[in-house]
Amino acid sequence: MALDPLSDVLSLLKPHTYIAGGFDLGGHWSIAFDPHTGIKCYALLSGACWLVLDDQANPVRLEAGDCILLPNGQSFCLTNDLAREPTPFAELQPVEWRGGIATLNDGGDTLILGGHFAFAGAHADVLLGAMPPVAHLRDDEDRMNLRWALERMRRELTDAKPGGVLVAQHLAHMMLVQALRLYLSGVSGRHVGWLFALADPQLAAAIGAMHAEPGARWTLPALAEKAGMSRSTFARTFKATVGTSPLDYLARWRMLLAGTLLKDDNRAISSIARSLGYESESAFSTAFKRVMGCSPRQYSRSGSSTRSPHPWAATAIAREQSKGVIRTL
Repeated sequence: MALDPLSDVLSLLKPHTYIAGGFDLGGHWSIAFDPHTGIKCYALLSGACWLVLDDQANPVRLEAGDCILLPNGQSFCLTNDLAREPTPFAELQPVEWRGGIATLNDGGDTLILGGHFAFAGAHADVLLGAMPPVAHLRDDEDRMNLRWALERMRRELTDAKPGGVLVAQHLAHMMLVQALRLYLSGVSGRHVGWLFALADPQLAAAIGAMHAEPGARWTLPALAEKAGMSRSTFARTFKATVGTSPLDYLARWRMLLAGTLLKDDNRAISSIARSLGYESESAFSTAFKRVMGCSPRQYSRSGSSTRSPHPWAATAIAREQSKGVIRTL
């Protein structure tokens, strides 16, 4: 069964997380967080606060029910007092941890749950590069599913039940997809990037066709037919929405697939080239170097595609799980 385009990309990037938890906050507080890789997600279950991003002039007001995605890794601050000097997360004292929830100032006013997604696959910029520094999700009852997944993931990680890590992985995928769905439902026509084309059923049909048969001899008229548009309208709309031409997008997608095959598949380069629509290894190698910056052979020798973007994650997570609590948000 063919996957849809978003599932294709997420499968290629191999999202995973073992990090989940939350804050129960009281009184006046302000917490600063270091830059991060991957995507962070927070859901405000009760109370209200501000999100302050380093390169954004105006803080973002968050109220109960709101969810946010932070995909671009910059440092940020969560606070209920904009005049208060932020305390680095690592220096919070005193903090009481119970079941993955950090209680500050006796809690009781604001409850925040959070998760942090890493990407084991290369080229996470394909997804994250299309997104703004913060995506604010609200005014949609489906947010309940996102908060439910966060809470269930936190419980699985902190209760240490058999199979908990596997359950948490599945919940993480569900949570990430749900958050991206909510995000896409409110951004059509306002941003440029392949991700936003998925909000347009016609463009999504063309992208889905390219993903389903990346080795096919796609032409602009054939893709326009898949989209149910004229050739000129399709070319213009695709470029305006995705930021590149349909055939340039296809070339990039083929090379991302090739990168994964070169790392994880034992097939010869010539075989990979043919499967992606190239009649010769030479033509494939030229296209690969243009997109990926090195030859296929150099890329295949450069290391595993499943390396984690968090070299510290395994040790930190194991340490926190041994305490029965996850403290890294």
